[in-house]
Amino acid sequence: MIDERPATAAPAAGLRERKKRRTRGALLRAALLLFLSQGYERTTVDEITDAVHVSQRTFFRYFANKEEIVFALQELVESQFVTELQARPAAEGPFEALRGAMLAAWDTVEVTLSEVVPVDLYMRSYRLIESTPALLAVHLRRSTELEDRIARLIGAREGLDVDADPRPRVAVAAFCGVMRVTGRLWGQGEDTSVESIRKLTETYLDGIGPALTSTWRERA
Repeated sequence: MIDERPATAAPAAGLRERKKRRTRGALLRAALLLFLSQGYERTTVDEITDAVHVSQRTFFRYFANKEEIVFALQELVESQFVTELQARPAAEGPFEALRGAMLAAWDTVEVTLSEVVPVDLYMRSYRLIESTPALLAVHLRRSTELEDRIARLIGAREGLDVDADPRPRVAVAAFCGVMRVTGRLWGQGEDTSVESIRKLTETYLDGIGPALTSTWRERA
């Protein structure tokens, strides 16, 4: 007699996982829409759970707090950037690889987020971070942690010890500095599209070399 229990258990497990993903996605979307409409600090966990018709217990099963919701999408995009960086051709220099990975991450951001939220909601939440002091402070802290991770990836890629050779950290510091500047400038503008921040990012990244190595003033 054939035991069919494994065959029936697998679909059940798959169904549970899909239900978990749907619940998590619904909480995330509802929270972001509330944050954007009435403000991050004014939105309560109860309002989020009421919008999705679940309990607080269910909310805390997926997210430790409201802050974690805001940065859940950031983590997805950052992970995609790291994946793109690891896939860059070995022949590329460190800064060229960083630039290529970032532009590729922007090119694929809609696919990266497609199962969770519309890309427009992510872009609006990105602006929310830039305009909310409490979230911006967390963003800067997370950026420092990500910067260290990227520096170590660049060091490993180049066969360097980042604690002994300053070059990976210096390159990544310059790169991440540009990311912070472009994020702030984009957040102050009127165009909220992916294309606008990608173009701004590309322009500023391409300006690093001339800004650091050229004489700016005309000499007689």
